[in-house]
Formats: sequence, structure tokens, C-alpha cells
Amino acid sequence: QVQLVESGGGLVQSGGSLRLSCAASGRTFSSYAMGWFRQAPGKEREFVATISWGGSSTYYADDMKGRFTISRDNAKNTVYLQMNSLKPEDTARYYCTAGYYRKPPTFWGQGTQVTVSS
Repeated sequence: QVQLVESGGGLVQSGGSLRLSCAASGRTFSSYAMGWFRQAPGKEREFVATISWGGSSTYYADDMKGRFTISRDNAKNTVYLQMNSLKPEDTARYYCTAGYYRKPPTFWGQGTQVTVSS
């Protein structure tokens, strides 16, 4: 099994930046594609970004492309989400995921809250 713990969320002003981290436990971390989803109150969870197990491929939702960057450091068992040019509509709880590349996630973290003020 893979356990995922997110950190780095908080309050930031519109236009600011935030870097989320996801610490994974489990020997098979590097075998999984990793990703990020988010969910705002009253809305469904939506896909944010994903990265293949080797880190050579990435994919982003249109709203995030050009602003967000996903990366991973398998030696540290950590995946990151660098968020720039944040907007109030980015306010949501962000969840780290693990599974097959561009497939519904198998594992989920508890999430970390990101709030962007106007």
C-alpha cells in the first residue's frame, strides 16, 4: 500500500505562489504515476495534473496549464505541485494521488487546503 500526506497549503493573495508537497511511504512509490486533484465546497473533484512513474511525461488540466507545474523526486519519495499566478477560483482542497498514468487514482491523501484571497 501507498500512504500519501500533503503539506504546503495555506492562505495566499491572488497572483501569488504556493508549493505543495506530497510525501509518500511505501517501497513501490516510484512504480506509480502521481497526480493532484482538487475539490472546492459544493463542487465535484476535478483533475489538476499528473506525472508518469519515471517523470518523463506530464499532463495538465487546461485551467492549470502554464501556471502549475508538477514534479517528482523519487529519491525523496515526494511529488510537488508548484502553483503560480493563483486565482480565487483556485481555492480548494488539494489531494495527492497515486495510480496508473492518466487513469482514475488508486490511492488518495487526506488533502491540504489552499485559499486564494482577492
